[in-house]
Amino acid sequence: MFIADFHIHSKYSRATSKEMDIEHLVRWAKLKGIDLLGTGDWTHHLWLEELKNKLEPLNNGLFIYQGVHFILTTEVNNIYFKYGRNRRIHNLIFAPSFRVVDEINSVLSSYGNLAADGRPTLGLDSAELARIVFDICPDCFLVPAHAWTPWFGLFGSQTGFDKIEECFDKETPNIYALETGLSSDPAMNWRWSELDRFALISNSDAHSPNRLGREANVFDCKMDYYEIIDALKKKDNRRFLSTIEFFPQEGKYHFDGHRNCNVCFSPSETKARGNICPKCGKPLTVGVMNRVEQLADRPENFQPEGAIPFKSLIPLDEIIAEAHNTGKETVGVQREYLSLTQGFGNEFNILLNMPEEQIKKELPQRIGEGIIKVRKGEVDIRPGYDGEYGRIKIFSEGEKKKQMRLF
Repeated sequence: MFIADFHIHSKYSRATSKEMDIEHLVRWAKLKGIDLLGTGDWTHHLWLEELKNKLEPLNNGLFIYQGVHFILTTEVNNIYFKYGRNRRIHNLIFAPSFRVVDEINSVLSSYGNLAADGRPTLGLDSAELARIVFDICPDCFLVPAHAWTPWFGLFGSQTGFDKIEECFDKETPNIYALETGLSSDPAMNWRWSELDRFALISNSDAHSPNRLGREANVFDCKMDYYEIIDALKKKDNRRFLSTIEFFPQEGKYHFDGHRNCNVCFSPSETKARGNICPKCGKPLTVGVMNRVEQLADRPENFQPEGAIPFKSLIPLDEIIAEAHNTGKETVGVQREYLSLTQGFGNEFNILLNMPEEQIKKELPQRIGEGIIKVRKGEVDIRPGYDGEYGRIKIFSEGEKKKQMRLF
């Protein structure tokens, strides 16, 4: 069994940490318990050169560096006009070799400046992108990224489509998976029968190393590019076991609203106000939950047959921070995080696998209580909206009075 995070970025993407290099990625993958990382950003020449120089190719479409496996992935930003509207769609591309990557880059360079950003902007229809990629190599895999995000998602309220066929045309049968994104989870996607045939994957979209694995995928198959892709294409729940999810309310586009106006509404509240912000009088940014409600043809809590299960988690550093009533970037929290992950294997082992009795016996009391509460879903979340992350609370105000001091 292994955990994979396919969608990340390099230091060559906008708004990313300078530590998004191979060495830091590998260090944090080991701390998190991630066995397979997407490379991200192979369209950028400098990052591609670094990947070629440092990653050791295996004979199965994957690569390795200091014990961590890599799969060649990248995200592109497709901007184009279709069916009377401007479209902005992010897509993930998986490739089995650097030779294939070089061929794809050679063609895509005609549609945008690949050196301008690790996630390049292409004046290219998503359907044409798919055709190009699969013509070069049918073993490639294309996944619409964060499919529900308002501004750059396949079904996004601002620039997306109402049906996947509208986006990919004749290439639709070659699309086998969707990335749910931080603001939705599989249960939300299960409400729309049109999505039943797709594998629902979840990834971190990390812009800094400590955000790796905030969403991820769990497999029980050979560590092999072709078998992983086959498991996704067949939505085989014997090999593709589950996903690890954010609580979707914590995602920054879950509800509707205006960040600058400090206005956050549920779908029903938005409808009652005619989709208009009461402060500025402009249309609200419609979030993921509202968009799901618009397209869903099933009630909440519906689970289709053969659905891949999921677990919702809160990252360990956030649990530690709340246990200590302090910020997650503080020295004390970082020290505690490193102590726990190094002492008990890795973060996912602590959050997913450690028996409750061991948690109670061997972890600091408040941190252990927080992990157990998260496993049970006993959290309180103020939903995110319009680019503002949701705020999550594990401990009530009364419980916080009992919190221990940092040393």
